[in-house]
Amino acid sequence: MVDVIPAPSGGAAYGDGSFELGPDTRLVAGEGAAGTERWLRATLGAAIGLPLAPGNAGDAGAAENAGDVRLSIDDQVTRELGEEGYRMDVTRTGAHLVGGGPAGLFWGAQTLRQLLGPDAFRRAPLPGTRWRLPLTRVQDSPRFRWRGLLLDVARHFMPKEGVLRYLDLMAAHKLNVFHFHLTDDQGWRIEIKRYPKLTETASWRTRSKFGHRASPLWDEKPHGGYYTQDDIREIVAYAAERHITIVPEIDVPGHSQAAIAAYPELGNTDVIDTTALSVWDSWGISSNVLAPTDTTLRFYEGVFEEVLELFPGRFVHVGGDECRKEQWSESVTAKTRITELGLGDEEELQSWFIGHFDAWLTARGRRLIGWDEILEGGLARNAAVSSWRGYGGGVAAARAGHDVVMCPEQYVYLDHRQAPGEDEPVPIGFVRTLEDVYRFEPVPPGLTAAEAEHILGTQANVWTEVLEDSARVDYQTFPRLAAFAEVAWSRLPAPADRDFADFERRMTTHYRRLDALGVAYRPPTGPRPWQRRPGVLGRPIEGAPPNR
Repeated sequence: MVDVIPAPSGGAAYGDGSFELGPDTRLVAGEGAAGTERWLRATLGAAIGLPLAPGNAGDAGAAENAGDVRLSIDDQVTRELGEEGYRMDVTRTGAHLVGGGPAGLFWGAQTLRQLLGPDAFRRAPLPGTRWRLPLTRVQDSPRFRWRGLLLDVARHFMPKEGVLRYLDLMAAHKLNVFHFHLTDDQGWRIEIKRYPKLTETASWRTRSKFGHRASPLWDEKPHGGYYTQDDIREIVAYAAERHITIVPEIDVPGHSQAAIAAYPELGNTDVIDTTALSVWDSWGISSNVLAPTDTTLRFYEGVFEEVLELFPGRFVHVGGDECRKEQWSESVTAKTRITELGLGDEEELQSWFIGHFDAWLTARGRRLIGWDEILEGGLARNAAVSSWRGYGGGVAAARAGHDVVMCPEQYVYLDHRQAPGEDEPVPIGFVRTLEDVYRFEPVPPGLTAAEAEHILGTQANVWTEVLEDSARVDYQTFPRLAAFAEVAWSRLPAPADRDFADFERRMTTHYRRLDALGVAYRPPTGPRPWQRRPGVLGRPIEGAPPNR
């Protein structure tokens, strides 16, 4: 148990020795355990090469049944540890995994897989391997209910198979919220049937900036791709089987140049010729934002209607960040709207825009979440906040009684560089080492106990402007996602008191798991030669990040 990541909240060894799985080991599932049973037989069974034949479901809760791995759900575990909690006992005669609910049982299965050793993460068995579980009891439950990962597929598209792979990687680290950043200035990635130009036009660009936006280099190859609605349904179902909720993001009113390029009437037509716009080929913040018109509102209501049909989760992310106001300041249409609504300025106009969709989503039983800029001009009544510009937005929202997901860029933006060395590929932002991420504390200091209850959890964000393929995404995401997962799951001491040396020791084994999974992580000693990007300009920020 000593090398499990994220660290369990409690456990004890039963002494030396082990329980060995063999050809006769049965997988016995009680009521509510069918999903975890299927996953173990398919995924773990393929790795260890054992049939894990089904046993009598009546034996699942039995005190002892020699040679079996038993799966069950128990109300007492639910009461003590919650639905995501689990308890596992391994004796010489078998293993018994008990969940507080189906999710807890599944997270316990992830621990069981780790205890079998790194080769249990392969897709086929290695000859001669013996599969042994140490004699132990593990009792575990998560600290936060929102343990998220954002993946930006708008700047650089990740094909469906890559997304499914990342859902598996999330599950292996007990992360349970996938923030799917589907639209931006540089691309639109989801099929909307009533608006076909969003995929015909907005899903691809003619070329891409290589490196930071100040880089003189270009990749002249067209870039694009999108997910059909059936692809989305498959991704959502795959995630649900792994107890991962998907939060789709459709960015409004900023970060919308790709949509305007496809449907020019969405833009500020009284300021610029929107018919001349194309999907943006560079990075940064485009000044081409949505017009605050009824036409725009109706269009995006149509988009969200199809999004709600595809994504059953409660939260829908509407972006709301980095909306430049220059065009609104020059637009007669925008000024007229401000006057008609009795608003004070363009900041309040953005708040009105977000508030419209807050009410629209609430009326349909969903809940809006947006980046912390939605606080500016007044926060929509039912909105939750993703606090990315440090702690400040999250503190303000929590004190106002709004729920918060903490994802401050200076701590958990994984596109930021991992070391100060010149070999780091396309260095962006602050240096955020594995230890820095491990010492991140999601709950801001100074909140009362009641205010802290509004911290739903935390999320690591992977933005892909300079991550041109899956190998680059792997390099920036791992191994730091393992440290983040422990922060999100485990009840760790205060940041200064955390035992990073022990975490590093456990990572020695975890690197072997990542190797077995084919993850192109950053090695502790620095990038491999093929992971570097010599001569490609980045945007490093020197010094320690602001602690606010």
